Amino acid sequence: MNAALTARPAPVPPSAAPARPAVVTRVSELIGHTPLLELCRTRDGSRLLLKLEMFNPMGTAKIRMARQMVLDAEARGELRPGGRIVESTSGNTGLGLAVMAAERGYAFTAVVDHHACADKLRAMRALGTELVYVTDDGTDELATAAREELAESLARGRDNTVFTEQHNNPGNGVGYTAVAHELHDALDGRVDVLVAAVGTGGALCGTARELRRLVPDVRTVGVEPKGSIAFGGPAHDYHQSGTGTPEGAGIGALVDFSLIDEGVKVGDVEAFATCRAVARTGLLIGGSAGGVVHEALRRLPSLPPGSTMVALVNDGGEKYLDTVFDDGWMAARDLLDPVVEREVGDLLGTLRGH
Repeated sequence: MNAALTARPAPVPPSAAPARPAVVTRVSELIGHTPLLELCRTRDGSRLLLKLEMFNPMGTAKIRMARQMVLDAEARGELRPGGRIVESTSGNTGLGLAVMAAERGYAFTAVVDHHACADKLRAMRALGTELVYVTDDGTDELATAAREELAESLARGRDNTVFTEQHNNPGNGVGYTAVAHELHDALDGRVDVLVAAVGTGGALCGTARELRRLVPDVRTVGVEPKGSIAFGGPAHDYHQSGTGTPEGAGIGALVDFSLIDEGVKVGDVEAFATCRAVARTGLLIGGSAGGVVHEALRRLPSLPPGSTMVALVNDGGEKYLDTVFDDGWMAARDLLDPVVEREVGDLLGTLRGH
């Protein structure tokens, strides 16, 4: 672990993001102000809204925290012109850091494994990223702990080189402060339940910390894959990428259990069936977002009348056309379950009124 990151106090959270100008000069200026989509509502007026973070550059929420981590490193004087960023990533954080490195003139080394979606790896490479595989045996197992160790070793002792260490970097959580303000402003303060995936913890806990200041009664629900260990065992492999804490990896410092009212687990079959059912409404969402929406749909009918539930959809489904949305890939891993997919589709159809 990078002691310099954990020893420093968390940066002061920024205020609400200013309105975006009509013309920008950097890709990072397009971050934020993502739309809300009402996916469905109950007969008594409770509604499920999706915060569509795939409308950020590179189609991911994680570009918010990537920007913040880079800006913080610059402010501390640890990252200077011509410097290098190093990070362990399953894809989306790497995409965000690749954008920041490209537009600010840094080199970027991403330590990856074959669990990451191929499209994410190709996109990072297209942006000029150096990809270093922690294993090259062709397996698609998640290797978070090994990636972290290698990334730290690659940065250690190198001048003008920063291991951003997303799992323990305070800037990760701070990067999502604007999400709370966007929700508060768009909904006039009416947010009853916030549901989000828990991986590094930055998205849910970073949003929740500020949202609780603005909306003290908001309830938060964290979602991780079955097999992840943040909310207890048993541990086993899972296919949802960019989320959860696999066996052997430490729970990141950004996972603040005091900000999570309830932690739940959703299996790969249910998460991916939800992605495929939601696609029939015209919207493609990512694999871990499927787990979040599955849990939100399950809860919606039991909420008090007139409630507003917001689910953070942290990336889109276009990166998963070769996996979640490919019958062959799904069947080869025993993830294709037409019955579950139909059940989710029927529930969604009922809540949408058709």
